[in-house]
Amino acid sequence: MTAEPLTVVIADDHARLRARVREALEAGGCTVLGEAATAEQAVQLVAQHGPRVALLDINMPGDGLAAARRISTDHPDTAVVMLTQSEEDEDLFDSLRAGASGYLLKDTDPADLPGALEGVLRGEAALAPALVSRVVQEFRTSRPRRSAAASLLTNRELQVMELLASGRSTNEVATELFLSTTTVRVHVSAVLRKLRVTDRESAFRVLRGR
Repeated sequence: MTAEPLTVVIADDHARLRARVREALEAGGCTVLGEAATAEQAVQLVAQHGPRVALLDINMPGDGLAAARRISTDHPDTAVVMLTQSEEDEDLFDSLRAGASGYLLKDTDPADLPGALEGVLRGEAALAPALVSRVVQEFRTSRPRRSAAASLLTNRELQVMELLASGRSTNEVATELFLSTTTVRVHVSAVLRKLRVTDRESAFRVLRGR
């Protein structure tokens, strides 16, 4: 049986970089479904093609972080990986909280990209080696009230999970937070994916550190 191809959308406002990345991905057996120069175009391409991975520049016009949040929320079957020049801690952790499964630097050898994206789809995090120690340190020094697992979630996702954990139903959570029930379920799906669990009870246990 032929393995499912690794389909990718590339989003970066630098055409030359997109071309280099595309060449490397296609040489590694990936299928590039489209290229975008802005965050809005990236979201539209993901909605149109449903790639397995969206490779996003954090600083492209329209805000790469905003695109990461929208894609992670609206298209949870598409893994988001940031490809950026920024080594700032704030950008790194904001990307992970926005739903990104990886954070790679633009000085990464393009030939390594296909393997990194394949690893993401196997459930591995794709992180630039220079940044791994920062993630470990952040988790070690997380604020007492915010566990390492919780730090991966957005504030809205935490609100949803805290209300569900208190015994409220999906409809009650939606009413309290002025959301639709569909949006609540999308948030829950995003939490399960980020925490790598299959049900709400398991997510509650992870968030409680049990």
